[in-house]
Amino acid sequence: MKNLLVLFTLMLSLAFTTNTNAQKFNDLDRSPMDMATFPSSYKISEKIVRVIYSRPQLKGRSISQLAPAGEIWRTGANEASEITFYKDVKIADNDIKAGTYALFTIPGEKEWTIILNSKLNQWGAYTYEKADDVLRVNVNASTAKETLDAFSISFQEKEDGAALVMGWDTTRVTVPVSL
Repeated sequence: MKNLLVLFTLMLSLAFTTNTNAQKFNDLDRSPMDMATFPSSYKISEKIVRVIYSRPQLKGRSISQLAPAGEIWRTGANEASEITFYKDVKIADNDIKAGTYALFTIPGEKEWTIILNSKLNQWGAYTYEKADDVLRVNVNASTAKETLDAFSISFQEKEDGAALVMGWDTTRVTVPVSL
């Protein structure tokens, strides 16, 4: 009987311990994090570039409401997007050393300014400082027939490297990355 009482007490204490230590998880993020790499094949482990970003969604809004033209934008949602180059590259004929950079943009109707910034772990663009820029380059924006509700980044293979392509709504921005 004594053993049964000890066992019952132990089980009861474990039940209360489990309940008091249960982890409460937050709801899913409305702008989920994503990653794009080049080369994109999972079979190739040695990457040249990787972008980690969050994917805001239009949900009936316009790009100009979420990323106003002429203003610095974190190039996604939540934390500023980060781009890592595992090798030295050229972006639009500008030398970029291997490393990780915050990726900002300044949207425009016909062109976007692409910015690599040395200060990492920035929330949004609230603490962005131009003095920390490593690169500023303008690239053309184009219009596609396909509409994307969620901001997206992908890479297209090119003869001398890749093109980082950003798309949202019908806007497409292509950034040349060469080796």
